[in-house]
Amino acid sequence: MKKHPAIAAVEFSDISVGMHATDAMLKKAPIAFVKCGTISRGRYLTLIGGTTASVEESLNEGLLWGGASVLDHVMLADVHPQLYDAILGERRPGGGGALAIIETDTVSSNVRAAELALKATPVELVEIRLADTGLSGKGVSVYQGTLHDIEAAVDVAVAFLRARGGEPRFKIISAPHEGLTQQLQTSTYFGSASLLELEGEGT
Repeated sequence: MKKHPAIAAVEFSDISVGMHATDAMLKKAPIAFVKCGTISRGRYLTLIGGTTASVEESLNEGLLWGGASVLDHVMLADVHPQLYDAILGERRPGGGGALAIIETDTVSSNVRAAELALKATPVELVEIRLADTGLSGKGVSVYQGTLHDIEAAVDVAVAFLRARGGEPRFKIISAPHEGLTQQLQTSTYFGSASLLELEGEGT
């Protein structure tokens, strides 16, 4: 899929308002793509992309029509390529090194934190999940790299999240077990994970 310079996401607490606001966004400016629909906890998520000017104009229209139903939103005018791919569902194979997991109450805050971490450090974004099944509206991102880079990435992301009044949940695993690393090749979602046979005691 062709990459576009800007993306934006809006989370609505009401599905009907979210659909109505999304319609207004699509009519306001010539955006290049849209992905929208219901997410967990009865919320509605809209993701758009295109030129910076069109995305900004469309986002502002969505915020106007969304009103008090807007839970959170984010716009990235020069989105990092890894984040762009991850948001649209592409996974990067987990390599070696330490892991970091960052969990936030909203999708938008996790997306913005990921953008800052990726632009500040050379870590790999293994996966970002946007309030999908079982997340209760949360955003979750997983990073891999050297321990030094992972710690730096977490520092950047957590500083941003705390500055905006949130209290993110995060963990760093300095030397992850091979079994966990292999599971990450598939997904952090249990329903998508394959059974991994280990060499432990079975009987």
